[in-house]
Amino acid sequence: MAETAASPTAPQDSADKNLAARVSPAASLKDAFTAGSLAGTVELTELPYLTMVGLRADVRSDTAQRLAAVTGGLPGGSGSVVVHGDTSVLWLGPAEFLVVAPTEAHESLGGDLLPALREALGGDSGQVVDLSANRTTFELTGPRARAVLEKGCSLDLHPRVFKAGTAFSTEVANIPVVLWKTGEETYRIFPRASFAEFLGRWLLDAMREYASPEVP
Repeated sequence: MAETAASPTAPQDSADKNLAARVSPAASLKDAFTAGSLAGTVELTELPYLTMVGLRADVRSDTAQRLAAVTGGLPGGSGSVVVHGDTSVLWLGPAEFLVVAPTEAHESLGGDLLPALREALGGDSGQVVDLSANRTTFELTGPRARAVLEKGCSLDLHPRVFKAGTAFSTEVANIPVVLWKTGEETYRIFPRASFAEFLGRWLLDAMREYASPEVP
């Protein structure tokens, strides 16, 4: 009996099924985020399933140079972020970085970012770790976004100090997060998945005085 050739679309079908089966850490709050947001004032959304990769490498090493060739560069100091196309690298420490890329960059969906980084690391000292399931991403945007964060974050968030294009490890509502200011009124917040629902509810409560329909 002749064997039936595999469909060329099978890998993509499998990837689509993998994505459809996932449930984001703050999925239960999707409707609450919509109801608790007010366009033009402050809005909160979850950006689920971004590809995240933790890197560790001595920045002076050949290993770091090879990793940088894959990501488009490595940031050089506290707060700095390197953006190359749709891939960004956030500085977390002198030899520690967080790569953030679109969902489709993940190898489970056919992306080649992780394999390329592993190949660049080779057998040298350092780490390439898939952290995509470790955190989720909240996006807080609008003229009142900074005021909301200031209720529970000890960083100086004034735009003279915390400029667009910078990111820091900090706490919001006593929850450890990476806070990345992606625009003048837009912040991305990366909590660990286990803290996502708590932090999402805290942000909604902190937004209430600005976004509640009862408030003029």
